Amino acid sequence: MIKGKKIFLTGGAGFIGTKLANELYRDNHIHIYDNLNRNSIKNTNLLKNLNITLEQGDILDFEQIKKSIVSYQPDIIIHLAAVAGIDTVIKSPTATMKVNMVGTYHVLESAITSNHKVERFIDFSTSEVFGSYAYKVEETSTTNLAPVGEARWTYSVSKLAAEHLTHSYYKEFGLPTVSVRPFNIYGPGQVGEGAIHVFVNKALNNEDLCIHGDGDQIRSWCYVDDFVNAILLCLENKEAVGGSFNIGNPRGTITINHLAEMIVRLSESNSKIVRVPKNYVDVELRIPSIEKARQVLGYEPSVDLTEGLLRTINWYRENGTNI
Repeated sequence: MIKGKKIFLTGGAGFIGTKLANELYRDNHIHIYDNLNRNSIKNTNLLKNLNITLEQGDILDFEQIKKSIVSYQPDIIIHLAAVAGIDTVIKSPTATMKVNMVGTYHVLESAITSNHKVERFIDFSTSEVFGSYAYKVEETSTTNLAPVGEARWTYSVSKLAAEHLTHSYYKEFGLPTVSVRPFNIYGPGQVGEGAIHVFVNKALNNEDLCIHGDGDQIRSWCYVDDFVNAILLCLENKEAVGGSFNIGNPRGTITINHLAEMIVRLSESNSKIVRVPKNYVDVELRIPSIEKARQVLGYEPSVDLTEGLLRTINWYRENGTNI
């Protein structure tokens, strides 16, 4: 149980950062550093709590992030800030590379500049480091650098480079780092371009659900509460230091077609499922092995896909779809 700690969250106003802040603020102090481009925390009452402070800032502003970390002297740093989402990445490949690589360097360098010893540094990587076809991939499975010139892969390459950099700070400077590779996290309060978030909002408004291509892409979906539990286990378990972990739920594996059908059925929607051309390179298969997380962390996802979708649908039905 994490108690009495000062926790610094880059990108902490986003979907997962907000869930982490909600889980940790009662027994700790949370400082959120975020540019607020994807603002999920505004849909909560968390910022009214004295244990949470918010600083609006850019991860590429080295002087601001360094000053913030050095003055706050965190015990724990959780680095979530990144450019993500297929549409955003394709539109802004340069910003994607800069934020995900240079921004990570800024946070790591600030962490070792502080005189206060950081007890744990959690870096958010991505399942996309495994490329287009990832079947029951393990942490030691070959990662994929992908062809130069395809903007789709600037995200995975930048995240992989940041993961290597994070591990280098552990090896060279002794910074106690952990890298996590999320596999398709979803749930209430999600903002951005996630498929479940988009499908649920469309379904609740009885609008068409658009599937790119044939819809035979396969994903393993992990409910956000299970993912947050994995992050807490990374914070609590000393054996996690220096490692990387696949975090997901292999039992939540489904095609995009079936996912859309489930959401329409569970939300009792009148939406139609339509197919549109796919004009970008996609991940066709993404299923993790989570054996390392099971063995080292004691991680076990507990929310099945049907239950997770129902919770998500009910949350957006009660809170509105303009999120």
